[in-house]
Amino acid sequence: MTQEELDALMSGATDDIDALDDELVEEVDDEDLDDLALEEGVDEMPHGYRDDTAHHWPLPATDENKMVHQLDDVTKESEEKATEIFDIIETISADLMDKEEEMQRVIETLTSNVGLFNTLSEKFPDVEAFKKQLELNRAALSDANVTVETMQNSGDSIMNVMDIMQYQDIHRQKIERVINVMRALSKYMNTLFEDKIEDEKRVSSAHHIAGDTHSDLASTDDIEALLAQFGS
Repeated sequence: MTQEELDALMSGATDDIDALDDELVEEVDDEDLDDLALEEGVDEMPHGYRDDTAHHWPLPATDENKMVHQLDDVTKESEEKATEIFDIIETISADLMDKEEEMQRVIETLTSNVGLFNTLSEKFPDVEAFKKQLELNRAALSDANVTVETMQNSGDSIMNVMDIMQYQDIHRQKIERVINVMRALSKYMNTLFEDKIEDEKRVSSAHHIAGDTHSDLASTDDIEALLAQFGS
């Protein structure tokens, strides 16, 4: 709120406040307000709303903006997605272990073949087929060993991913701790402001008291405009 607006409020010059509010309204495009209202899911935007000052305005108390509600959704969804990721990782890890066992059997067979063709090549050096098969089996054995090493490295990487994913549970616990603090503060504030008298039974407040310099009453629109300006 500017000094001019404060002076107008203190002096009771509500017409000046209305004029200032009208100037704010003129700066806002009606079509932009309608679009923003549809996006926010509200019937009408706060008085004097502008896109460049949107971050100053308190958000409406909807399910999309309730802090604890949103944090609860975050912890729930993150836990569900983390569980899905762990399931996928465990499946991949199990498949790698099975394939590694199969490759070990292949390596044993290739090792046996290499020994056989090596013996045949030594006894029959003039037979090119034995030499050729010996080289082919040696190459296949080398590829199989590389494949097994790759699988083992992939398994180690998956274990590292699972260790890193453990931090997700720590983050969830931190968020839940924030939620608990916020809920405790909310209950404390509600307890602090509660009373024994119902609003309907409460004595009406005086509109003017001794020392007032004027008897003009601020309208509802003036009060809403004042609250909106404090929000900025």
